[in-house]
Amino acid sequence: MNQKAITSLTLGIMSLFIPVVGLVLGIIGLVFANGALKSIYDTSEEGKKAAVAGKVCSIVGICIQIGVIVLFLLGSVFFFSVN
Repeated sequence: MNQKAITSLTLGIMSLFIPVVGLVLGIIGLVFANGALKSIYDTSEEGKKAAVAGKVCSIVGICIQIGVIVLFLLGSVFFFSVN
């Protein structure tokens, strides 16, 4: 199995559950997933499902983390703007 695929899956899952740092983990997981898919395509290794799952988890984690950051910023703006 491709090590990059396993790494992308691990980082993608971690990006779902770790607040704020998950954004960075999701981006790194996405890079690893793209590299894994490219190397799997070139060498016909196993691990395509893990790479795709890592890519999906990374994308979902990035979206969740962006949503959390936006909600935090909006909450801070509304909280501190009240007289």
